[in-house]
Amino acid sequence: MPNPTPPPGNSVLSVSSLNRLVRDCLESTFPLTWVGGEISNLTYAASGHVYFSLKDSSAQVRCVMWRNRAQLLGWRLENGQKIEARALVSFYEPRGEFQLNIEAIRRAGQGDLFERFLKLKAQLEAEGLFAAEAKRPLPAFPRRVAIVSSLQAAALRDVLTTLHRRAPHLRISIYPAPVQGEGAGLKIAEALARAGTGDCDAIILCRGGGSIEDLWSFNEECVARAIRATKIPVVSGVGHETDFTIADFAADLRAPTPTAAAELVSRDRDGLLAHLERLDSQLQRRTARTLADHQQRLDWLSARLVHPAERLRQRQQDVAALGLQLQRAVHAKIDRSRLLAEALNQRQSGARPRPDRLGSLLEHARYRLDKQVEWRISEYSGKLNGLASSLKQLDPHAVLQRGYTLVIGPDGRAVRNANELTPGDTLNLSFARGAATARVEQVVATLEAD
Repeated sequence: MPNPTPPPGNSVLSVSSLNRLVRDCLESTFPLTWVGGEISNLTYAASGHVYFSLKDSSAQVRCVMWRNRAQLLGWRLENGQKIEARALVSFYEPRGEFQLNIEAIRRAGQGDLFERFLKLKAQLEAEGLFAAEAKRPLPAFPRRVAIVSSLQAAALRDVLTTLHRRAPHLRISIYPAPVQGEGAGLKIAEALARAGTGDCDAIILCRGGGSIEDLWSFNEECVARAIRATKIPVVSGVGHETDFTIADFAADLRAPTPTAAAELVSRDRDGLLAHLERLDSQLQRRTARTLADHQQRLDWLSARLVHPAERLRQRQQDVAALGLQLQRAVHAKIDRSRLLAEALNQRQSGARPRPDRLGSLLEHARYRLDKQVEWRISEYSGKLNGLASSLKQLDPHAVLQRGYTLVIGPDGRAVRNANELTPGDTLNLSFARGAATARVEQVVATLEAD
């Protein structure tokens, strides 16, 4: 933004115009910059804005941090704190006061740590340590959970309370490790390695909130590599929702708080039981509906099923009809033969050239005719007897009279192969006299010939 142009020397400025020119000049000249000092005269306004002075040994400046920025701070300011503020140099026109509009605040000395944090994060990210495809999914129903934290940490108590409330059946293994101070990162990495070799289904890495120095153990490279080296998924519940560490990026899942990490790992038992009850009710309803459908289909099939006695009656009617047809055919043949004989007799009587010889021929012809008729009758009688014998052999009752039994399987069809049966099937047995119901106890299978 170009510097505002001052008014001509002979013009008279109002106070408001002068203050606006000063503000525009300051904001266009000074970019966002970091300013370090000590907090004094701190005031939290009811509006949510924060007012304070930033001073050193020889000077001070008024500062304001608007509500939308103050809500993202994650910790509470106090008088006497040494901070570094990222600020825009500005001018409060109504009171004519020079001030800094604060965009972000960090504790003094955190600048170097933050640079180290960004450098390590970029290095590990370039190696693929934070790749999404390398993340391991959490088990749906874990049975044992490992917790890596300090035994004195309040966050550990919060996690244990949450796990006991949501999933009291979970077995918990605690791998203690210091979460702050010199050498804590190496101890955390060793605890992660021990937890990864156990029989746990997931690991919770937890610690309460704090400054970047307090959480620095979770920004060390050895912790990130230990997280990725474990065989089971790791949930990071370090600090508050606004706190981010290298462990958060390396973990398979980041929780905003330790309590949230416990909730991610555990399934709510009461909710699961309620869901199981709903599934059980659905299963019972579907089972009842399926049984009703099958019973209805069974009734429909039973109505279409023809009883063996009815089939036998139909076969008897067919045999009787065939017998009548055969008798009519035999009688018709006999009648035609008689007519032919009468015709021949009339011709013989009319001709009579040689009565003695014609009489002999007539007697011979009559003899042949009788033999032919007898042969025909014998032939048709044999066929009739054969058909009757075949029909008698096909008669189920005749077979039952010989000691055989008609076996009807569970599907309503006659059983011809024992391999079609299974133990426990119910069979309907029809005898020559009466019927019975039997249950299959054992099936002796027979190998079929190739």
